[in-house]
Amino acid sequence: MQHSHFKIYKPYAMLSQMTSGEDRQLRKKRFLSELYDFPHGIMPIGRLDEKSEGLLLMTTDGKLSDTINNSGIEKEYLAQLDGLITPEAIQKIAEGVTIGIFGKKYTTKSCEVKVLDDLPSLPDADQALRIGRHRPTSWISIIVKEGKFRQVRKMTAAVGFPTVRLIRVRIGTIHLDNMKPREILPIKINPLGL
Repeated sequence: MQHSHFKIYKPYAMLSQMTSGEDRQLRKKRFLSELYDFPHGIMPIGRLDEKSEGLLLMTTDGKLSDTINNSGIEKEYLAQLDGLITPEAIQKIAEGVTIGIFGKKYTTKSCEVKVLDDLPSLPDADQALRIGRHRPTSWISIIVKEGKFRQVRKMTAAVGFPTVRLIRVRIGTIHLDNMKPREILPIKINPLGL
């Protein structure tokens, strides 16, 4: 069977799922199915929370999805933080911080973190984010090999610098490049090359 694979720029305020099923509470939510006429059996590889944006991979190959999700592949995020992050906070994130995952304490694995001196070239933030209204912000790049629920947001909050905007820009060797929100590109995926 020939499988289909896509990379998309998931926009802010969209869930990383195709539909809601019949849950009435989710009727006003936005879903990936509104972006494109995807082939039957398509699924996201991993997720981005509703308030996060950026690179999301889609596939019709469930085995490939499991392989990528469970193989420790690097995921790179750009995070705009509330406040000017300190070197001490960067070091704590890099070494691992304790966060809550579904009511249990979890210590994150070490990761790569660096402050971005220059503003990243990205599409404008969604107006609903109301960024920088009260305090200055700073940007970091963070590369993790795990993907716990809202992990990057929880990591920056744990050191006193909540994330106000979060964009995934890379999964393994696949980059967001210059894509725009809602853009979709068919791709070839080699899980061993990721």
